[in-house]
Amino acid sequence: MQLVDYLPILMMVVLGLGMVLAFAIFSEILGPRDKSPNKLAPFECGHTSKGQPRLRFAVKYYPIAILFVLFDVEAVFLYPWAVVYGELKLFALVEMLIFLGILVLAFIYIWAKGGLEWD
Repeated sequence: MQLVDYLPILMMVVLGLGMVLAFAIFSEILGPRDKSPNKLAPFECGHTSKGQPRLRFAVKYYPIAILFVLFDVEAVFLYPWAVVYGELKLFALVEMLIFLGILVLAFIYIWAKGGLEWD
């Protein structure tokens, strides 16, 4: 394999970065320059913000978020399994049942330990 084979990838990266830079420069040059207090005021979901804009999330949010990511990643492993299932047949089925069994046991353990409780 030669470096010429990577030329299309390099061209796409250069084109992508060029477009990002062009959009940033054009928006700075052509964009409105109204810096009034109303324009700079924080605004969210149709309501004027109240309090500090940098409020901390409760610590109880983070374990739930980590568990969501952990169990959401299983979908990434299910797709390749479904693609090669026709070739591997029983072996793929057994391997995926073992994988899902481990995930179910982990979910039951987390549930029993109260890891999904919000309060």
